[in-house]
Amino acid sequence: MAASRSEAGAQATAQADILGQFVDHLAVERGLAANTRQAYRRDLEDYLRFLQTSGLPLGEPWLSPERARAYLATLRSRGSAAATVSRRLSALRAFRRFLEDAGTAAGAGAGHGRGGPAGRARDPFVGVTPPRRPPGLPKVLSTHEVECLLAAPQAEDPAGMRDAALLELLYASGLRVSELVGLRPADLDMYDRFLRCDGKGGKERAVPFGRRAALALQRYLSLGRPALQGVRRGPKVEALFLNVRGGRLTRQGCWKIIKGYARSAGIVRNVTPHVLRHSFATHLLGGGADLRTVQELLGHADIGTTQIYTHLTTGHLLEAYRAAHPRARLVRRRAAGPDGAGARTDVGVRQARDSGA
Repeated sequence: MAASRSEAGAQATAQADILGQFVDHLAVERGLAANTRQAYRRDLEDYLRFLQTSGLPLGEPWLSPERARAYLATLRSRGSAAATVSRRLSALRAFRRFLEDAGTAAGAGAGHGRGGPAGRARDPFVGVTPPRRPPGLPKVLSTHEVECLLAAPQAEDPAGMRDAALLELLYASGLRVSELVGLRPADLDMYDRFLRCDGKGGKERAVPFGRRAALALQRYLSLGRPALQGVRRGPKVEALFLNVRGGRLTRQGCWKIIKGYARSAGIVRNVTPHVLRHSFATHLLGGGADLRTVQELLGHADIGTTQIYTHLTTGHLLEAYRAAHPRARLVRRRAAGPDGAGARTDVGVRQARDSGA
């Protein structure tokens, strides 16, 4: 019994070591952002927990066709969303490629290396396709809702100044929340109203922001941030947005700030930092910006990712057309029949037919 516990402990240590090497590989070789690396680690840790709780032996190989299919079946039985299943499948595939390149038998198993046909035949993911994601469009706020949200911070204290600047900048720039909380004061060009941020994959981009955001930022930098920074004991933090203790504002803190102001603004929908990013892109395209410009501002590597907003703006145009154009509306009324009973007619359809339209 003691020997089996010792073996299990040694296996767990080996797994943790290899997992750490994989996360380092994602940072150094593939240049993935910290949040993406953490997501990969969580996905793989979930797979290892599955191995421990499923009764399957923890020995080699970690990945096999039987284990891969059993894990995917478990995810489906949990009711995991299609996006979650797809992401975890991608993480496992990336992990297997890493293990093959490193020549680590623990992941690939005997005959699983790239060097021979046996490895290709025993690929655990052959014939395994990610689940199809249900179609959906990004959630966006109307311009009126955005105005209400941005007007919500009324407090004149340092935190209120920070919140006003945060909301204005988030909507003015379309930054991801991780990019926003990673900003430093040195990343801002207040004269030309530009900022520089590190996006996904460590790619730097320049993003403009408007006059209202600049005014809110200037007030926060002059009055609010020095007050928040003065609260901190110890080394000062170089972050642009600080919490009430003088430390860097976290992504979770940013979420709470936005949700709180959304409630006070009377917005009943779930508002997140990404909803403001979606609203930024949709309103730009609705105002006439071209797709390539919006792609660069958002930091999308593939323009196909940006194109989803064109469907959204087209939907808004169609909705406005149907509401406003007289030929797009069907007005139902009752016409008296010979027996006195009312018969419904589609006036819009009849008018169109009579006029030859």
